[in-house]
Amino acid sequence: MADTKQLWERYQAQLFVDERLGFSIDVSRMDLDDAFFAQHAALTKKAHEAMAALERGAIANPDEQRMVGHYWLRAPTLAPNAELRAQIEDTLGAIHRFAADVHSGRLSAEDGGRFQNLLVVGIGGSALGPQLVADALGGANDRMRVFFFDNTDPDGIDRVLEHIDGAGGLARTLTIVISKSGGTKETRNGMVEAQAAYAARGLSPSAHFVAVTGEGSELDRVASSQQWIARFPMWDWVGGRTSELCAVGLLPAALQGINIEGMLKGARAMDELTRNADPKKNPAMLLALSWLKATEGKGKKDLVVLPYKDRLVLFSRYLQQLIMESLGKQHDLDGKVVHQGIAVYGNKGSTDQHAYVQQLRDGVQNFFATFIEVQKERAGSSIEVEPGVTSGDYLFGFWYGTRRALYEGGRHSVTLTVDDVTPHRLGGLIALWERAVGLYASFVNVNAYHQPGVEAGKKAAAAVITLQGKVLGALHATKEGVSAEQLAGQIGEAGEVEAVFKILEHLAANGRARKDKGASPCLARYSR
Repeated sequence: MADTKQLWERYQAQLFVDERLGFSIDVSRMDLDDAFFAQHAALTKKAHEAMAALERGAIANPDEQRMVGHYWLRAPTLAPNAELRAQIEDTLGAIHRFAADVHSGRLSAEDGGRFQNLLVVGIGGSALGPQLVADALGGANDRMRVFFFDNTDPDGIDRVLEHIDGAGGLARTLTIVISKSGGTKETRNGMVEAQAAYAARGLSPSAHFVAVTGEGSELDRVASSQQWIARFPMWDWVGGRTSELCAVGLLPAALQGINIEGMLKGARAMDELTRNADPKKNPAMLLALSWLKATEGKGKKDLVVLPYKDRLVLFSRYLQQLIMESLGKQHDLDGKVVHQGIAVYGNKGSTDQHAYVQQLRDGVQNFFATFIEVQKERAGSSIEVEPGVTSGDYLFGFWYGTRRALYEGGRHSVTLTVDDVTPHRLGGLIALWERAVGLYASFVNVNAYHQPGVEAGKKAAAAVITLQGKVLGALHATKEGVSAEQLAGQIGEAGEVEAVFKILEHLAANGRARKDKGASPCLARYSR
């Protein structure tokens, strides 16, 4: 462990600051020495060159033979051809015009009044980014109040509808359905639930609905045939987890009243910083190298994200998808089995002091931390909770004290500091982590831009729904109760008894099957 003088010298040497972005990154508590940088010089050069090629339009997702162009969203002039540049610029202009029409009342609700609520229907990247931005940048003066259907949980949907009914109702609510493929079942279900809710209140869903989707997708066809208010594009070169700065995130944010140009400008400024070939002057490279040091390039430690700001409480959830879906891969680009990934979790400071910092300090040493410090306490001046001390001073003290305590216990950490949470700063943070993920993926030779595990999960879920159809058909044809084992045999699925049992239990719990108890839970009998 270095002494205080050595730590101060290392801090000065390894602190990267950019005044224009109001941003700094401190990797001094990661123990990155000159030997580490030298050892990985060839790797960092390769990652830098791969990122540059990606931005020029190289096929960065070989599985799907796709370009990866989320960096062009904030700098359309970088797009590899005039057609893509025009698509980005035209869509941004359409978002601004649509939001202005809604805010002015030129585009009004069925009763002629202004839309005052926004319901966003999406899942994963189509919800996590918009939720982060809405919570981080929203406030009492928002132009519209934002709600989300981000799961296929009926009770969760009902709870959101209750909140909307208490905030002016669906009559004054605009709904955006977001799905690139248009075939995501959770989003489809949310759309159907929302349409039913509008219809139950005597409202026309088509007069309230907007689609963000791929051209020619299932959702695009539905929106066109039902004459929804508007449609905005998603492109195959933008992945869901990197889609916050296209229509997926910009449209809800603009309707909420957030300065989306500020978000784009901040992301663009961070992109410029993270193109620097010198790893010590490239904050994304410093972040990725810190991950490499902590995990040994093999995912040996988890990443704990600790933002010391309530507005960033959803940041760890956003990063879970960005990092874990991008890096969690069974095979590398050469086809070798590698089981890569970095597990991410986090909450917020100083709540963490009373939750799991005890284990971080004294428990299993299986993690490294990233602190996010926000310097500005609040919009106005802070009161003193005791002489010379504000509540924000305590927040600062808890952050700095925790960082020190962890390092004294041999726990490593990175600290990111921003002066405030603004559209510009948040756009920069989003861009920073996107770039770091791409660089680290190059370090460990995985495709960061596909998600075969997610697709496997979708196929497994579809198989369960197909099996449920068989179960329901057999129940309809049965005049007396049958056990799960008997029913599985009847439908030719003897090897799926457990799945059949769980389906029957689900149906019975929701009034769609009758259950008569047996000698043991698994011997219950079911009927219609």
